[in-house]
Amino acid sequence: MARTRKDANWIRDLDGFHSIVPYVMPKRTEAEISSVETFDVTELLAYLRRRNEAEGTKLKLFHAFCTATARTICLRPKMNIFIAGRRFWQRKDITLSFVAKQTFNDEAEEVLMFLKAEPDMTLDDVSKLILGDVDRVRKNSGNDLDKTMQFVGKLPRFVLEILFAGLRFFEYHGIMPESLSRGDPNYSTVLLSNLGSIGAGAPYHHLSNYGTCSIIVTIGTVRREWRKMPDGTERERDLLDAAFTLDERIADGFYFAKSVRIAKYLLEHPESLEEPISAPVPVEVD
Repeated sequence: MARTRKDANWIRDLDGFHSIVPYVMPKRTEAEISSVETFDVTELLAYLRRRNEAEGTKLKLFHAFCTATARTICLRPKMNIFIAGRRFWQRKDITLSFVAKQTFNDEAEEVLMFLKAEPDMTLDDVSKLILGDVDRVRKNSGNDLDKTMQFVGKLPRFVLEILFAGLRFFEYHGIMPESLSRGDPNYSTVLLSNLGSIGAGAPYHHLSNYGTCSIIVTIGTVRREWRKMPDGTERERDLLDAAFTLDERIADGFYFAKSVRIAKYLLEHPESLEEPISAPVPVEVD
């Protein structure tokens, strides 16, 4: 079994409990926990409108959510851990993936998007990267991974059985060729599904035993609701639900709950998204 990987560092100093967890619950889908969090995005939506009108930018709610997610993971490194081959690994990069439709209709094909968040990136950088990649992939009718899957999907069933048995062997031993995992959402830090873009809610989404992705987030549509404010008054607010599913073996619920505080702060204080994702956030998490 490999002791090194190109995409992560082996975490050796584990306590006894975490050392045996991958043997008690060997599959990622056996260790799922799910939580629906509500974010107040009233100020964020106003901020996006103001900047788009004044500067001609194309900032979107999804771009801000991706930026907040990347920054939270950057500041809370346990959220970037995965388990493979019964070992804990600290991922070297923060990678986000999502699915984009070629056009908004039932028959339109879906294309897979994959982006790496660098420590110095801000909301503007993430937005430009997403917009640029989506436009490029749509013009090219997909990326290399989409085209590879189109070919592989047509192979006979017995060939696919052998192929994926080999891939599982590679993954368990940490020798998966980079050419097979590069750009695959199953190998990202977090997979995001923006269902709000089609007017849907934020349902639970299962994890996968294939790959290394330990977190999946579904984002719902924005709704308006009256809420009691800290000063005792009631105001109509824009609220966004997001459902998180993660592998509880990588971090406990206490660590996750505190991590969500960072994401909530960033989305409720949108000017903070202009800072690099590596910048600290004034939220008590210790």
